[in-house]
Amino acid sequence: MEEQHQPSRRGVSRRSFLQAAAGTAAVGASGVLGWSPVFRVPVAGAATIPAPPGFPSSISLYQQAYQNWSGEIAIQSVWTAAPATSADVVTIANWAHANGWRVRPKGKGHGWSPFILPEGSSSADYLLVDTTQHLTGISINKSGSPATVTAQTGVTMDTLLSSLGAVGLGLTANPAPGDLTLGGVLAIGGHGTAIKGSGETALSGKTYGSVSNNVLSLTAVVWNPTTSQYALRTFNRSDPAIKPLLVHAGRAFITDVTLQVGTDVKLQCLSYWTIPQTTLFAAPSSAGSQSFQSLVLSSGRVEVISFPFTTLPWLKVWSIQKSQPWFSNAVSGPYNYAFADSVSTAESQFIASVLKGVVSGTPTFENTEMAAVGTGLIFEGTSNIWGPSRYSTLYVKPTTLQVTANGYAILTNTNNIQRVVNDFYTYYTNLVNQYAANGQYPMNGPTEFRVTGLDQVSDVAMSGAQQPQLSALRPRPDQPSWNCAVWIDALTIPGTPHANEFYTQLEAWMLSNYTGSYAAVRFEWSKGWAYTNSGGWSNTAMFGSTVPAMYTTGQASGDGWSAALATLDSYDPSRIFCSPIHDQLMP
Repeated sequence: MEEQHQPSRRGVSRRSFLQAAAGTAAVGASGVLGWSPVFRVPVAGAATIPAPPGFPSSISLYQQAYQNWSGEIAIQSVWTAAPATSADVVTIANWAHANGWRVRPKGKGHGWSPFILPEGSSSADYLLVDTTQHLTGISINKSGSPATVTAQTGVTMDTLLSSLGAVGLGLTANPAPGDLTLGGVLAIGGHGTAIKGSGETALSGKTYGSVSNNVLSLTAVVWNPTTSQYALRTFNRSDPAIKPLLVHAGRAFITDVTLQVGTDVKLQCLSYWTIPQTTLFAAPSSAGSQSFQSLVLSSGRVEVISFPFTTLPWLKVWSIQKSQPWFSNAVSGPYNYAFADSVSTAESQFIASVLKGVVSGTPTFENTEMAAVGTGLIFEGTSNIWGPSRYSTLYVKPTTLQVTANGYAILTNTNNIQRVVNDFYTYYTNLVNQYAANGQYPMNGPTEFRVTGLDQVSDVAMSGAQQPQLSALRPRPDQPSWNCAVWIDALTIPGTPHANEFYTQLEAWMLSNYTGSYAAVRFEWSKGWAYTNSGGWSNTAMFGSTVPAMYTTGQASGDGWSAALATLDSYDPSRIFCSPIHDQLMP
């Protein structure tokens, strides 16, 4: 395979990468797996970039391409190591420190942000460390109260949830893709959709916040000032020193973690495609039993997938059901929406036209997409499914359409959920229509709405449990009534004309609208944020003011953004676990 791919030192062009992908009807199955390596060259092979000097020969090392989920970050030549043990990671860290290199933990790369490496960065002096090949061990302890699972961070959520489910255990909620590593999920505060529904009893070992709030202990590679070396160190959840490691946005290297888990539940997932968006997102004064807030408060688990220029969204409502409900279909595994798991010829052709700047067909395309949802749910018999929780909470496969996405958590009280979504839907729809009136269609993917609880330490089965300092779901002590977060992501095809301008306007409005005692915005680490017309993560003024304020406002003195960064710097004073964006965001 090496002879067929002759990489250069330059990164792959994002546009050429996406155009090549869109040129085939099989784009979803094999062409736009943006985070999937396209070649591998061993260190002894025909490498095209200088080899890392004096790299430990006992650790697997090779040259490989890196692309993120959406293909917006594509770097053709990066050295990658595959440690066999946690001790190997320590060896790599000390090698990097001695040789002036940097180390970037890499799981599946299923993200949008440039925390691993940004587009256009030089691969020189950066080493990716692939945790997925060997750091995948799992050990479950059912005898404790609560039960626990100890896992290495390269294990995928698919494997973790399957292993837990096999012994009757699970999480309250989890991200929809299962091809994420545990380490990646913890790094960015990965979440699902869940608050406590009407009449629901919270189960021991579970939380309605992020997956990180399940952590009881973790082991990280940190600097030991006594030995002047990097070493493994285990942190318990009751230790204040753990706070910035629970969600670290890629600024640390976690090798092992112990999570509390609880008894798994059976969920019924009902899909609707006949309730108008104007009903779901109605103004609070006119909201009824089919409003978004009403459904969330009743069942606790809701997701809306709303396509622009359509009137009917895809609504999913989960509810705990011990026994199989009448007329439901018992499913035997996750990923039950086959119609959403691949890219059709029509979708491929639309992507190709968008990348050529032909966007007038967007409204027709969006209505075709939504019609396919209804048709797929009917013909596949998946509008009413039932089974163990992971069977319906895991539903995004690697073969689905890769899109770019912004991401925001709006902290508020559950009584304000309807106001939050109505505000957004009204502004977003008006903005989309304003662009359309000018012949511009920057948004051609759906907007997703979900709700979770916050990272409450009362959910943690350990006395003195510490909060995740950098979690978007960290509670605000100055706003004790805030008990949930509304997650909103607006998606579009990478390279769509005027998308960055649209995202910039939308973000500015969100930051100005959700304020005061009503609500507050925090960025979702793994998605797009800090927009300018040049794209996400380019508004560096926000790095020095907006982002720090999100994690400082309302917190106790000395327990905000600056404190978290100081602790992370003490664990990595040489900054070997930094990418270029960390140098700007976390200087």
